[in-house]
Amino acid sequence: MKKERILVAMSGGVDSSAAAALLVEQGYEVTGAYMKNWVNEINILGDCPWQQDVADARAVADTLGIPFEVVNLMEDYKSRIVEYLLQGYEEGITPNPDVMCNREIKFGVFREWAKSRGFTSVATGHYARSAVNADGCREILTGRDPNKDQTYFLAMMKPEQVADARFPIGELLKPEVREVARRFNLPNAEKKDSQGICFIGEVKMSDFLAAYLPDEPGKIVGLDGEVLGEHRGLHYYTLGQRKGIGVASNLYKKNYVVVEKRKASRELVIAIEEPDTPRLFASACTLGSLSFTGVAITEPRDMLARARYRAPSEPIRFIPLGEGRARVEWQSPQRALACGQICALYDGEVLRGGGIYTEIFHDDF
Repeated sequence: MKKERILVAMSGGVDSSAAAALLVEQGYEVTGAYMKNWVNEINILGDCPWQQDVADARAVADTLGIPFEVVNLMEDYKSRIVEYLLQGYEEGITPNPDVMCNREIKFGVFREWAKSRGFTSVATGHYARSAVNADGCREILTGRDPNKDQTYFLAMMKPEQVADARFPIGELLKPEVREVARRFNLPNAEKKDSQGICFIGEVKMSDFLAAYLPDEPGKIVGLDGEVLGEHRGLHYYTLGQRKGIGVASNLYKKNYVVVEKRKASRELVIAIEEPDTPRLFASACTLGSLSFTGVAITEPRDMLARARYRAPSEPIRFIPLGEGRARVEWQSPQRALACGQICALYDGEVLRGGGIYTEIFHDDF
C-alpha cells in the first residue's frame, strides 16, 4: 500500500514540530512547509519574528531528515484575512482572524497548494483529534488536553477540509508534546509558545489596527448618557472589556466594563460591572455564515456550544432559520457576546461547525 504523503504546516513552534516528528515515526512520507503569510514591512510596533521562525522550522526538518519548503501565501493572506479583519473593525464588529486563518489559509490555499503537488493531507500542531466515524466520514474531536483544546478555532472548516486534515498531537497533553520534542532532540523543544495574531507574530492587536485604521475619537458615556471620558476609536475596544478603557473605577472601587459601541455617534458605552449589568448578558443570539464540518444541521435540536475560545461547552437549543442562519438559545446567560465573533457547535466531543454572531438579544431588553 502506498504511503500517505503528508504536508505539515510548520510554524517554527514546538507543537507543529512535534506533530511532524510523530508522523515521521509513524512511517508517513512527510514534508515540512512554512507558510509565509506576513512580513512586518511597515515596522508595526512589536516583534514579528518570521525569519527566526523559518530558521527554527528548517532546523527541525533537518533534524528529522525531511524536505522543507517556504510557501509564499502573502497575497492570499492579505486579501482573505487582513482585509477581512480591518473591514470588520471598521464596521464596528469584532472579527476573529485566527478562525478564518484556519479555513481560508491553512486548510484553504495551503491545502490546495499541497493537493496540487500530490500530498494526500495536511497536518498541523492543533490540539484536536481527527477520526473516521461509523459512516466512514472524518470528523474533528476535542483534544485530550482540556486546557489546550483548539477545536474552537477549527469551527468554520468545511467537510472537504476536514477530510484532509490531520492532528498528530491531539491525543497528548502539552507536557507530553514537550517530551516528544526532547525525545527527538528537536532544537526548539524549549521554545516559548507564540501569543500573537495568526502567523503575524507577537504584535498587539491595538498596534496592528493603529497602523492601518485612522483614529476616530468619540465620547465615553454611561448608560444614562453622562460623558465620562474620550476614546481614540471604537475599533480599539470590544464588548466585555474591563481593562484599558481609560476611565478610573468609581467611588466604590467597582470596575467599568464596555457594554455597547455606537458606531453612528462614535459613543463607547460603559457601565459598572454587576451581576445584572444591562446589555452585558444574553440568552439568545442569531448566527450567520453557518459552516458545518460534516452533514448540515437542518432541524431544531439540543446540542452544545462554546461562546468563545476557552469557554466551557454549554447546552443550547439550535434552531435553523435558513439561508445560512440560525437562532441559538443558551440554557445559561452568556457574558459579552460580540457580533463578528465565532460560536462553535458540538455534539459531545465532536465539533459540528460554527457561525458568526450577527445579532445579540440581551436579557434586559
